Amino acid sequence: MKSPARTTIGEQTERDIGSGLLARSRARAALIPDLLVEAKRVANNVYAGWHGRRRRGVGENFWQFRPYRPGENMAAIDWRRSARDDHVYVRDREWQASHTVWLWVDESPSMLYQSRTAIVSKQSRALVLAFAMAELLSRSGERVGWLGIQPPIAHRHAAERLGSALMHAPPQTDFPDTISVRELSDVILISDFLEAADGLHDRLKQLANRQIRGHLVQMVDPAEDAFPYSGRVEFRDPETGTRMNAGSAQALRDDYRALFAAHTKSLSLLARRIGWSHTVHHTDHLASQALVALHMAMSHDPGFGTGGR
Repeated sequence: MKSPARTTIGEQTERDIGSGLLARSRARAALIPDLLVEAKRVANNVYAGWHGRRRRGVGENFWQFRPYRPGENMAAIDWRRSARDDHVYVRDREWQASHTVWLWVDESPSMLYQSRTAIVSKQSRALVLAFAMAELLSRSGERVGWLGIQPPIAHRHAAERLGSALMHAPPQTDFPDTISVRELSDVILISDFLEAADGLHDRLKQLANRQIRGHLVQMVDPAEDAFPYSGRVEFRDPETGTRMNAGSAQALRDDYRALFAAHTKSLSLLARRIGWSHTVHHTDHLASQALVALHMAMSHDPGFGTGGR
């Protein structure tokens, strides 16, 4: 999404390949296989942790279970859920038929940024998180789709299916079309959200008013938060190429950090007003931390139809 000026200290990944959409699509397609491998590793680690502590998996929080009644079809029994205690449970078919999770990753040029203190670029981490979430959801039988690219599918290898679809699609740099999202679905939007929160409000509120649960995952490079620059520094906007020279960058630090913190807070307040969740992830932290945080947010039911709050 559109962003403020960005420093040339560090690097904008893929900048040597060219700024054209075709070049960026090819570069992303080459990375996706490795990102899928990393996503599966992260998902396996998180899933193993939940299983070891006998916690519910991601998708299982979306199912409504009820006790098995004598005479019912035994094929409806959820043996995984039933194994946790001395009761036998079946899934509520009405709820099962209505639930879908949609994913979307912002692929604006600002998402390619990676400072020297970051592990990966914001876009690479965002894609890993999206694929890892798809992996966990597919293990629980959820329908998973990618806004603007892949309709929802219920498939054990949904992450790979989504990755394949993404490899053949142009980068998504604008807010996605959500006309196909039905009520009672979940939408996960992963972006740096470097635009005014006011610009997002109307679009997100419309989704919330349609009984859609949403989750904002804000990707932050550590340099964007700490502003560790001093002396003469050239900043460049990755969206427009506009450059700005600061003769004493450290003099801007306090004001910049206050503005960035205020922007993050405005996103959090926006999400809270419409009943959505807001998760902040720094790219110098482990991907599993963001995945667990997102799982916790999705496990919490903030209530539907809260768009006016």
